[in-house]
Amino acid sequence: LILGLLEPTQGKIKVLGLLPQKSLDSIGYVPQNTNINTDFPIKVIEVVLIGHVGGKRPLFGYGEDEIACAMGVLRDVGMEQYAHEKIGSLSGGQRQRVMIARALCAHPRILILDEPTASIDPKGQKEIYELLRRLNEHMTILVVSHDLSIILEYANKVAYVNRTLVLHDISNKKSIFHTHGNEDHFCEIELLQMLGAENCESCNATDSISKGGNAQQWRQKP
Repeated sequence: LILGLLEPTQGKIKVLGLLPQKSLDSIGYVPQNTNINTDFPIKVIEVVLIGHVGGKRPLFGYGEDEIACAMGVLRDVGMEQYAHEKIGSLSGGQRQRVMIARALCAHPRILILDEPTASIDPKGQKEIYELLRRLNEHMTILVVSHDLSIILEYANKVAYVNRTLVLHDISNKKSIFHTHGNEDHFCEIELLQMLGAENCESCNATDSISKGGNAQQWRQKP
């Protein structure tokens, strides 16, 4: 709906005050499955350059400014040294960083990621979310995920979607689960109970979280 791929059955959706179709220049999107053919001989820098909105078509080449921008976002995501490597030679976590860099080429105000750490090892997952934390200093990050374990560490707001939407600000609730020194220990069941409690201070909702619901994690600037 935010990307304008679907139309709402009721009401209207506006992104940054505009209809989704008119705000696409301000949105970066990283899908869950990018379907990269690892045998295709395309370089990392070429993948990132595809992300330019309104730029030149590859057939006519890219300008110096566009190439400099692509190298800049690769530097931001820690992949500058791989710019001229084949995309197929990278690990899953490295390829995901490249996909994020491609989205950043559009200079988005909002970055949307769908399951950004799917099929990535735990070390790579942490690196991706630490990268998103840094990017969140100057843009809004919206992550769609079913992994509850990252909510308290990286999210400021959580929206649970299951036929209805319940939004929670958890920025002031994280300390509840940090009770074991430096160890970030918490129970996911307790987390669900906290976010969907019958006496929820945020929304006064009753049984707002149902089993099997989709979790969306909203990371915004404080």
